Amino acid sequence: MKKIMTVAAILVLSGCAATEKPRQLGMANPASTYCVKQGGTLEIRTEPGGQVGYCHLPDGRVVEEWTLFRSARR
Repeated sequence: MKKIMTVAAILVLSGCAATEKPRQLGMANPASTYCVKQGGTLEIRTEPGGQVGYCHLPDGRVVEEWTLFRSARR
């Protein structure tokens, strides 16, 4: 009986000690990815409605990343 209690206690404690790493999302923002593929760099600005990503393109233009992404998909 003592052996069973010891084994049960070990199992309970080992179950509590096991931790899983949080999963990372595997999908990147397609607008951000497109910006970088065009040679741009990203800037995140906090605006009254929330955060907005801007793409600084090599030619000097600064375009909201989703606007840039959508314009390429037309």
